[in-house]
Amino acid sequence: MTSEKIQEYSIILKNIIIEYSPKVITAIIILFVGLWFTSIATKTLKRILIKREVDITLSNFIGNFIFWTLRILVFITVISNLGVPTSSFVAILGAAGLAVGLALQGSLSNFAGGILIILFKPFKLDDVIEAQGEIGSVKEIQIFNTKLLTGNNQTVYIPNGALSNGVIKNYTQEGIRRVDLMIGVDYNSDLKQVKDVILEVLNNNPLVLKEPAPSILVWELADSSINLAVRPWTNSENYFAVHSETLENCKTAFDAVGIEIPYPHQVEIQKK
Repeated sequence: MTSEKIQEYSIILKNIIIEYSPKVITAIIILFVGLWFTSIATKTLKRILIKREVDITLSNFIGNFIFWTLRILVFITVISNLGVPTSSFVAILGAAGLAVGLALQGSLSNFAGGILIILFKPFKLDDVIEAQGEIGSVKEIQIFNTKLLTGNNQTVYIPNGALSNGVIKNYTQEGIRRVDLMIGVDYNSDLKQVKDVILEVLNNNPLVLKEPAPSILVWELADSSINLAVRPWTNSENYFAVHSETLENCKTAFDAVGIEIPYPHQVEIQKK
């Protein structure tokens, strides 16, 4: 390589440095300032949402969404400042987004379902719900799945797409639940006495609410018993305790006053 060529390349390199140095320096400044601003803005927004008692799941989702949106804007601004046509970049980004969207249709459905759950709040953390054939306490509402903990300590993840489009029973939302029991007594029993005994059992249980008042109804004249629908009300967290205690205490009270609970009898027929 001749000295003339070296000198020519040196001039070209010098001109490039002179032309692009301000753009590169500006782009670096924009990058660092943008990243710093993104972090500060996201933390400030989360503090404001928490201070206004916005649901923690919604606060985290909004914070993460704003965080990555601002980062993408910072990146586009840096690229644009370096002289790269943003229209071409946006077109490439859009095409890539379309390809990813087609490949992840199920995940996008779950993502949209997560947004609907967070916005409309059919349930919140620690609520007991029944959905998609599962019953459990809500432990975490994620973007793609909702985490339930069942009564036998199993962790169940339900996709938000199916969850948001299906039937959800929320056992906690109203604060109180009715315990539906069926108790059968012998046909020879005095129904007024039976009702009085059951009502006394319910009134003596501090977990049973006075309002709404419990109801005791003759529900069915079955083959071997008169079945009564016993319906006390209690706080949601006491449901299983009231269910168990009512059955146990009714059996004890029936035995004390001689009320029989019928059961199938096997009669042996002797052959002659």
